[in-house]
Amino acid sequence: MAKPISSKSQNNLVFFLFLLPVVLAFIMVMIIPFIMGVYYSFTDWNAITGTTVEWVGLKNYFVVFQDITYLHSFLITVAYAVLSIVIMNICAFLFALLVSGKLRLTGLYRAGFFLPNLIGGLILGYVWQFIFNQAIPQLGKAINFLWLTENLFLANRWLALLAIVTVGTWQYAGYLMMIYLAAIQTIPESLLEAAQIDGANPLQRLLHITFPLVAPAFTVSMFLTLVNSFKQFDVNYALTNGGPSAMFMGRAIMSNQFLALNIYQTAFSYRQLAQGQAKAVIFFIVIAVISLIQVRANKKREIEM
Repeated sequence: MAKPISSKSQNNLVFFLFLLPVVLAFIMVMIIPFIMGVYYSFTDWNAITGTTVEWVGLKNYFVVFQDITYLHSFLITVAYAVLSIVIMNICAFLFALLVSGKLRLTGLYRAGFFLPNLIGGLILGYVWQFIFNQAIPQLGKAINFLWLTENLFLANRWLALLAIVTVGTWQYAGYLMMIYLAAIQTIPESLLEAAQIDGANPLQRLLHITFPLVAPAFTVSMFLTLVNSFKQFDVNYALTNGGPSAMFMGRAIMSNQFLALNIYQTAFSYRQLAQGQAKAVIFFIVIAVISLIQVRANKKREIEM
């Protein structure tokens, strides 16, 4: 006589069947393409049907490490990531503090801060390109600020970088705000009231109560900001397309071409798909290592706090 299936086994089977489509989709869309990409990075693959793919070993990686444009893209992406992590998280935390208070129309403020995150990066890039190139010069002309009429924001390499940071912050700070807001709302009101009765001023309550209790939110938000900053593509492409041009190590380069855009240009503009895939593999390793270091450092800080 067959042994009856236990209730626990049935639950596990149902759980597996519900999970199976997601797992299959993840394997087909993420795992298999990633493995194929790693393989193609060691070949002379050009994506042309009918051509023979030959194994070239580490040749593509040697070429990548000698590519000055890739080195500059890495450096400028790190600079963008640092600025974004600092500015986005400060703005998001301040927004969370603002909308967590007892203000009128708090729900409207929350929706207003979060709304830009729902707009696609390409659309944001083109909209802000119009603002920087058209609206601000016209405003400068109207109020007689001549320096605003010179279209400096996207023509200067450092101002263009700050412009990308500004657009990224405007888009993403509202999303991070919701993470900080959820953490702030878990702080017991009685704890803050007790600190206030003991004579702690608002700054002391913020530093010694709010900060330690929302430390996990900082870990999550900084991780998301770091990863998204390194993966920045759409705003970079639409706003500046990597420009303006500048000199780096005696060679003309695109001064604000981030890593993702550099990989895209290598693969699809210059038709060097195998080299682009090698750059993408290096890109993945860099993001993984930096993200693990950041999460570990923040977790250690949580324990200390």
